[in-house]
Amino acid sequence: MTDFPSGLAADIAAIERIDAVPMMLDVITRATGMGFAAVARVTEDRWVALSVKDDISFGLGVGGELPVASTICHEIRQSGKGVIFDNAVEHPVYCSHHTPELYGLKSYISLPIFTKDGTVWGTLCAVDPAPHKLDNPETIGMFQLFAELIGMHLTNREKIDGIEVALAEARETAKLREQFIAVLGHDLRNPLGAITSGAELLKGRTKDERGERIVGMIQQSAVRMGELINNLLDLARGRLGRGFNLNLESRGDLDGALLHAVNEVRSAWPDRAVETRFALTQPVTVDVHRICQMVSNLVGNAFTHGDPAKPVKVSAASGGDVLTVMVCNGGRAIAPQVLDKLFRPFTRNEVKHGQEGLGLGLYIASEIAKAHGGTLTVQSTDDETVFRFRMSL
Repeated sequence: MTDFPSGLAADIAAIERIDAVPMMLDVITRATGMGFAAVARVTEDRWVALSVKDDISFGLGVGGELPVASTICHEIRQSGKGVIFDNAVEHPVYCSHHTPELYGLKSYISLPIFTKDGTVWGTLCAVDPAPHKLDNPETIGMFQLFAELIGMHLTNREKIDGIEVALAEARETAKLREQFIAVLGHDLRNPLGAITSGAELLKGRTKDERGERIVGMIQQSAVRMGELINNLLDLARGRLGRGFNLNLESRGDLDGALLHAVNEVRSAWPDRAVETRFALTQPVTVDVHRICQMVSNLVGNAFTHGDPAKPVKVSAASGGDVLTVMVCNGGRAIAPQVLDKLFRPFTRNEVKHGQEGLGLGLYIASEIAKAHGGTLTVQSTDDETVFRFRMSL
């Protein structure tokens, strides 16, 4: 393949991507009888053939150049208007023009190809050493149509290239952001571990009520920070890896594990009521840790957003080869604009000050459901909001 300068190579590639151009040039030569047809890139100082149909050995191939000042296309670029003549010898203007004499031309037609901003990008042209009938509505209309189609393709290609560049940049930015989240989550574990250990040590040595209360607050904050860090790491695993790696095992005691998960969350909300109902009549093959994490996230979400005067209901059942887990809470319905994106990362509903999170709990719960080949859905009314997990056994 011939090596062209980068700018010229890009122009040639742009025309080569338009599959219809060779067919257009073939139609032009057949319809007009002209021996040479081309798409040319015309700039202030260059005339370059980008696609060629040459049946008369004119001598120009793809990438071939003519001195731009020696061409009529130079004038077309300046005026933005096409030039057509059937026979240069008989034409009042072009009978004495230097181009027909220089290149031995009798008949000529060239129309501008415009870019989206209305400037002349190049021309669609045809020449022949013999006279031909060109100055008629049919031929001119065909050239105008082909020139407009080429210009439209170039404009669309430019838009697509711009979109692809922006998309690649957005993907790279997202990847860097998620790598940062992963590193941040990992590096926060060490200082958090030191805080947790220090709080535990202080708890055994603190005797007064105020000190115990402060240590308790530190421990609660450390637990919350641990949850946030785990959510960040899970987000990074889901986005940067292939989702969650599951440790699947057949368990007949899933109800006990679920009850323990519910009670763990409830310990941070001692004033809230929880009703549980488990009817697991057959063993289920799941990653127990992840399923309990999903339930913990859903119960925590129910405590945060639900009506504190109404109990949170947690149920699980296995039957008909389907495992179903539901978490329900009373309270106002979730707004439709929030409901549509509830399982996206960093999506949060309105909460009281001090209850804000990263908006990752429901996203991670949804990803855990997907990793098990199941679904997590939500239905919300002014009476009740229900999150339902279903997976085939």
